[in-house]
Amino acid sequence: MAAIEVRVPDIGDFKDVPVIELLVKPGDVVKKDDSLVTLESDKATMEVPAPQAGTVKELRVKLGDKVSEGVTILTMEGAASAAAAPAPAPAPAKNAKGPASAAQPTVPAFLAKSPPAPSPASAQAAAPAPPAPSAPAAAAPSPASAPAAAVEREGAVPPHASPGVRRFARELGVDLVKVTGSGPKARILKEDIQGFVKSALAGGGAAAPSGAKGGGFADLGLPAWPKVDFAKFGPVEAKPLSRIQKISGPALARNWVMIPHVTQFDEADITELEAFRAKVNEENAKAGIKATPLAFLVKAVVAALKKFPNFNSSLDGDNLILKQYWHIGFAADTPNGLVVPVIKDADKKGVLDIAKETGELAAKAREGKLGPADMQGGTFSISSLGGIGGTAFTPIVNAPEVAILGVSKAAMKPVWDGKQFVPRLMMPLSLSYDHRVIDGASAARFTSYLAQVIADLRRSVL
Repeated sequence: MAAIEVRVPDIGDFKDVPVIELLVKPGDVVKKDDSLVTLESDKATMEVPAPQAGTVKELRVKLGDKVSEGVTILTMEGAASAAAAPAPAPAPAKNAKGPASAAQPTVPAFLAKSPPAPSPASAQAAAPAPPAPSAPAAAAPSPASAPAAAVEREGAVPPHASPGVRRFARELGVDLVKVTGSGPKARILKEDIQGFVKSALAGGGAAAPSGAKGGGFADLGLPAWPKVDFAKFGPVEAKPLSRIQKISGPALARNWVMIPHVTQFDEADITELEAFRAKVNEENAKAGIKATPLAFLVKAVVAALKKFPNFNSSLDGDNLILKQYWHIGFAADTPNGLVVPVIKDADKKGVLDIAKETGELAAKAREGKLGPADMQGGTFSISSLGGIGGTAFTPIVNAPEVAILGVSKAAMKPVWDGKQFVPRLMMPLSLSYDHRVIDGASAARFTSYLAQVIADLRRSVL
């Protein structure tokens, strides 16, 4: 069988991205979607997955090489040839990853690289097996190795990790000194950080003894997660989480734990907006163009972000990064869970253009065809439940953003106009924000101004 060339897939607008890890070597047998190499841009880290099962024949890149979309990274033979080849030596633990843990184009950039270690539940089921290297918190070092590790961590030399991994750890609030590296020469990898955080949020994993340090609820000052045999009380059914839930769950838990959330509630009068939207849709009915409420919301949000730039920022250590671009993410409902596509440069697009783009991205999301570039670079997010119902909710900030807008179902209400009560269509707004960056007064001013812009979009051009 002819060799297959594996090339760098669509990685958005990034070019000359450095190769920071080689996860396979010639002779390794890989499964479909196993990770082959790790690329790191200035904003994200991603793995290149195997397009099919087979055997790695030749690596065309080395550590430090800079690659762009379409560059060949290695050649491999398909599974048919691989079956006839002699069985290679067992691959390192970090390469022994199945399809479920490989990077997929439809997952958030933060967790595009799933840890190779089994989940806490599966780790418990496989108790005789040695602890996986990506769950450092759960691995109890042997007496012989503990002093050496302690000397390395307590010495003057900082933990061994790449700049991207250090940045990733800062975003999660993880102290690298507490993380054990599974890479060469105890180098800390991204999956080590993920394993540490997951272990902390899930009680430290099955192998972590009660009160053990290096992760778990004990480190957070919380009691262990309760273990209950639910079948004792009645019939049960175990339903596996979807891939999106498995990936987004730890990120949501991290954001909720690490970010001091506050939610500001307000209402916007959309009576005139809805009348205008209906007129626009009537005028464009023959062209098949339909303006959506979300498209108007995006334009109003951009206007508010320009007036209050701190809401269009990110924390980076002791610095606040104020972004001069406005990329608005929106929560898209799919059969497998929520994903957040991003409207790039929303300030440069009209309402009808945004409506068309959100429709296309939502369709791609439902079909599972979103690429990494479709979900990267967001500066602010909108979660709209207006088409479903509800009066208010508290959305979780989508780190590294500092605020997110929740929108609930609009309802007719009697509103005092100074002389009498008149019926107005009022839309509930729920703004969750990072209190480290934004205070209550700023949040109230933001939602108040946003409500004014929504009520009269002419304010957006002032």
